[in-house]
Formats: sequence, structure tokens, C-alpha cells
Amino acid sequence: MSDKNISKIDIDKQGIVENKELNIWEALIPVVLLMALLAYNIFFVDGQEWFGTYTNQIILLMGGGIAAIVGFYNKVSISLMLQEVWENLKSIFVPILILLLVGALAGTWLVSGVIPAMVYYGLQVLSPEIFLPASVIIAALISIATGSSWTTSATVGIALIGIGSALGISPGMIAGAVISGAYFGDKMSPLSDTTNLAPAMAGTDLFTHIRYMTLTTVPTIIVTLIVFTILGFNLDVSGNADVSNLLSTINTTFNITPWLFLVPLAVIGLILAKTKPLIALGVGVILAAIFAFIFQPEILSSISSSSFKSIINAIFVDTEITTDNEKLNELFTAGGMKGMLWTIFLICCAMVFGGVMDAIGALARITKSLLSIADSVFGLFASTVISCLGLNIIASDQYLAIVIPGKMFKKAYEDKGLAPENLSRTLEDSGTVTSVLVPWNTCAAYQSGVLGVDVASYFAYAIFNWLSPFTTLLFAAFSIKIKQLTTKSA
Repeated sequence: MSDKNISKIDIDKQGIVENKELNIWEALIPVVLLMALLAYNIFFVDGQEWFGTYTNQIILLMGGGIAAIVGFYNKVSISLMLQEVWENLKSIFVPILILLLVGALAGTWLVSGVIPAMVYYGLQVLSPEIFLPASVIIAALISIATGSSWTTSATVGIALIGIGSALGISPGMIAGAVISGAYFGDKMSPLSDTTNLAPAMAGTDLFTHIRYMTLTTVPTIIVTLIVFTILGFNLDVSGNADVSNLLSTINTTFNITPWLFLVPLAVIGLILAKTKPLIALGVGVILAAIFAFIFQPEILSSISSSSFKSIINAIFVDTEITTDNEKLNELFTAGGMKGMLWTIFLICCAMVFGGVMDAIGALARITKSLLSIADSVFGLFASTVISCLGLNIIASDQYLAIVIPGKMFKKAYEDKGLAPENLSRTLEDSGTVTSVLVPWNTCAAYQSGVLGVDVASYFAYAIFNWLSPFTTLLFAAFSIKIKQLTTKSA
């Protein structure tokens, strides 16, 4: 998620519930059963024959129920469980509003011609060969400037998906490139809340943390760019042969003008001015609606007999704009706020499971068990990485994947004579970036919902995200730039 304005993080309130009655095997029961049910659904049921569209959501609720039974057995009151679940649900209230606004943004940007204009001009500038590495760089720059991977996906990410799809590039590849760049910028931006949270938990300062992160982050993004460059030059796409036809169709269907770019520029400008995302995105929806009346009256008439009703439909429900090109018909479709309901339900169910797991003390028990086996410097780094990955899976929340290991492992790093920036960097390399790889995590649910690409499709191409934990472990294994505490005794 990683936007300080999206989710205010109060470190003092990030408590860790411990339960001495609970042993590690009991703590793992809900996790194992949850993983088994999700695996069965993915590999054998495909999400349609078991519980229908909302299978993953129901499985998460079942996991929460199993965790609650384990909690009852270990003398945890239902009031504590409900309290933790409620705290989790309260924390995602603003992100849910943002998701609804992003759905409205996609619909209004379509009918106003903003997205078609981005595709139209983008097709003339970005060739298939350079598109993927260019997408990484563009997303990285926007994310550094805004401090938000969420905002990046909701603005340039949507546009890049449209342009790349029109060029015939796989949406999974495009989403992987956008996410890789967005999370690089998110990590390196002093405006990002996770970039502020990690050093606060580890006991170091912001800019020391950012400088130390460059040691692992820069090599990882360079490798990512190299891979995407190689992929770009080996793409088997229709490319330039279809571009003239696509451009002609877009220009015939919509009134394309550079003035339409005032809408996304206004949104990005507001975000750079540190305006709250709810306000910035809301302004983006209103401006797009106004521009639709001005520039696309024919499009509004084709959707409904009333132009005002067409705008309302674009905000709240499905909108389809038909052209004589099948590829563009697929592209020029938006779900409005309705299209975000599946994602919102998934996030809520994940918060229920994570809240119960926290309340019964399972999260703390699992993390402590990992800490107990860290008997070497590399073991300590590896335990931190595993803990962050595990909490992204179990708690479904990026912040808990930073806060809990940060609190649990801080003293262990000190005891090993390691500077606190080692911990803060590892928290980001494994907690922040991997959240988007877990389908039911809030970050992955958001990204897949906004970009319209499921996690399974972009997982392999989110190169920066899955490579980052390996890079930090490689540095630890070979003792590359592992900073020691200056106060360490001989």
C-alpha cells in the first residue's frame, strides 16, 4: 500500500498480542488448514465450483473460524478476538474508500477520453521493444515522487496497461513491470509510510535507512531492467503493423485532444502537493466527468439516453464502449465502483483472519519460534525474511509484516552487534515488496483490482518484488556491506 496519506500508522498502537498458553503447533493449525484449502481451490476447483466467485473470501473466513476455535481452547476471550478484528477493519476504511474512488476514476477516465488519449499518444511514442523497461522507469519515477505504489498504479499504471495491451503485450508482463517500478520507488521515497515505518521499528533514522537500502535495491532494479529489456526485444507481438489501425479506430470513436491530459496532471499535481489521496482522486473523478460532457458528448449519448446517467453509470457500474476493433473493445471496458467490490470483500475477509490470528497470539508465537533458531548472522537475516513473508501470508497486511518482526528482532540484531539499518533494510526487502505477491494480502488485492490483472498472471513478472528478498539474503550470506554497531566491544 505504502502511502502515508492512505493509512496513518501510529507505531505506539501497533501492539503484539502474546499468549503463553499457545504452542507453535497450535499456532500453525489455522495457517496449514488455510493454505490447504486455498491450494485445493487453486489447483482442483479453480474458484468456480466450490463457493462460486467468492471462494477465496469464504476460505479466509473459515480460516478465521478455525483460529477462533484454537483461541477458545487456549483461553482467549471472544471479546478480545472481536476487538482485534474490529481494529483491523477500521484500519482499512480509508483504503476501501480509495478503492471505490479508483473504480470511479477508471470509469470516468474512460468515458471522458482520458484513457483512450493516453493509449493514442502512448502508441506513437512507446514501441513494443522498449515498452517494458520504459514502464518500469516511468512507474519508478512517479512512485518516488508520490511515495505511493497505490497512486502510481491508479494513474500511470492504468494507462500503461492500456497502451501495452493495444500493442499486444501480455497484461501480466505489463503489470509486473509497473509493480516492479512502483515498489522500487515506494521503497526509496522518503514520502512512503513503509519507508518511514521500517527505520522507526528498527531504531535508525530515515535517510540512513534509505542510503543503506540502495546497496541491495539498486542492483535488484538493474537486474529487473535488464530482464525486461531482454523480454522486450524477444516479444512476439503484432506491434507496429496494427498501430495505424488502432490509432484510426481510437480517433474515430473518441474526440482525442492533448487537453484531456489536464485531468491526470491535476491528480498527480495534487498528490505531489501532499493533498490527501481521497481528495486528489475525487477531484480526478469530478474533472473527468466535466471533460466527458465537454469533449465526449457522442460517447455519453451512445451509453444512455441521458448524458448525466451515462456519467453515473461510469462511476458506479460497468461501462463498455464498442468499436470496430475487438482488441480495443476489451480495453475500453471499466467496472466502476461495482468492479471493486470483489477486491474489497477479499481485503475485509483477510483482515478478519489476521485479526483473529493476532488476538490468539499466533502471530507472536510463530515469529518467536523463527527467532529462536537464528543462531548465526545469516540465520538472523533468514529468520527475519521468513517472518516478514509469513506475516504477509498469514496476517494479510504489509504493516504487520514490518511491525511485528521489527519489534521481535530488534534486540537480536543488537546482540549480534549489527547496526539497526540491517534490520530496517531487511524489513523493507522482504516485508514491503512481497506483500503484492500474496493474492489475499491487501496490497495484492488492490494492485490486481486496479490493474485488472490477477496475481497469478503478474507474479513471475514482478521481478523486483520476488528478487529483493534473495538479494538481501545473498548480501548476508557473503557478508557484503553488513554494517556493525559502532559501539560493539572487542
